[in-house]
Amino acid sequence: MKTSTRVLSVLFSDRASLGFFGLLAAVAIVVPVLNLAVPASSPLHLSSYVVGLLGKYLCYAILATAVDLVWGFCGILSLGHAVFFALGGYAMGMYLMRQIGTRGVYGHPVLPDFMVFLNWDALPWFWYGFDRFWFALVMVALVPAALAFVFGWLAFRSRVTGVYLSIMTQALSYALMLAFFRNDMGFGGNNGFTDFKELLGFDLQSDGTRSALLVSTVVALAVTVGACRLIVASRAGRVIRSIRDAESRTRFLGYRVESYKLWLFVFSAVLAGVAGALYVPQVGIINPSEFEPINSIEVVIWVAVGGRGTLYGAVAGAVLVNYAKTYFTGALPEFWLYALGAIFVGVTLFLPRGLAGLVPAGSRVE
Repeated sequence: MKTSTRVLSVLFSDRASLGFFGLLAAVAIVVPVLNLAVPASSPLHLSSYVVGLLGKYLCYAILATAVDLVWGFCGILSLGHAVFFALGGYAMGMYLMRQIGTRGVYGHPVLPDFMVFLNWDALPWFWYGFDRFWFALVMVALVPAALAFVFGWLAFRSRVTGVYLSIMTQALSYALMLAFFRNDMGFGGNNGFTDFKELLGFDLQSDGTRSALLVSTVVALAVTVGACRLIVASRAGRVIRSIRDAESRTRFLGYRVESYKLWLFVFSAVLAGVAGALYVPQVGIINPSEFEPINSIEVVIWVAVGGRGTLYGAVAGAVLVNYAKTYFTGALPEFWLYALGAIFVGVTLFLPRGLAGLVPAGSRVE
């Protein structure tokens, strides 16, 4: 009883928390109603395109929260979290490709279309099991976690920190991007996976399925932020923040700094993988461009704009910056990169704590 009371006090300890979770609940209720129950002729109707766009933004918000957890609270500036996002997306994409079967272009009951096109005779061993949804869910978490564990163990054990660690994470993302571009890797090459048909027997193009995916993403975002808040508010969270502020002193006091950094990095990678898995069925495609280092850099910008070390700021930054990207790439595509640079410079100069710096200190998570 005491544990549940403490959890509730951490999650709903201030007005900002109540407002955030209340807003998520409103999105989960109002958006499907406006999409499914309101006639298309009504000005209040939300199209499936808008629902999918909102879902994509919220997937990015989960990814931004994952980055904020390791960067804002532990000082690990990862420029490669797009790797874990993409790996989670590929795991879900493999499941969705196995569901196409004879409805694909080449009508093969077992092999995905791109394998038939490349004259492959049999399904590669690492594709086995992806015809089962539960197996795909396990891989969504396990694959990013395994890579993060191996990379983090090697890097943190060697005490690689600062800009050197950032460069290594960026190199990792670039190496995997080049690998996944190869046709012989068995992941669709530069085209990746697309033309998905259904998820758990439900048509991915139907309004009901899109609304359900949005609600699932809202729930995942709420759980992500809640879990991160509990970590930050715990005793381990205090140690993590001390590592961010004074790593050498924390190590001198007897704490196993590398262990704390490693498990937090792995947990963050799992969150990024979940974000990628939710992203793929809503967007309808996954390809090696998701590994591009620029994607990881953009995530860092979202967190910086929203407010590093605040969690809620990371969510706000991801949603607002991507909404601006949608607008500029549609209206003034040639100016988007300039606008993104101006946003980042402006926030750095005038709002060093991001948009969250405008919120009273008592309402922030620090």
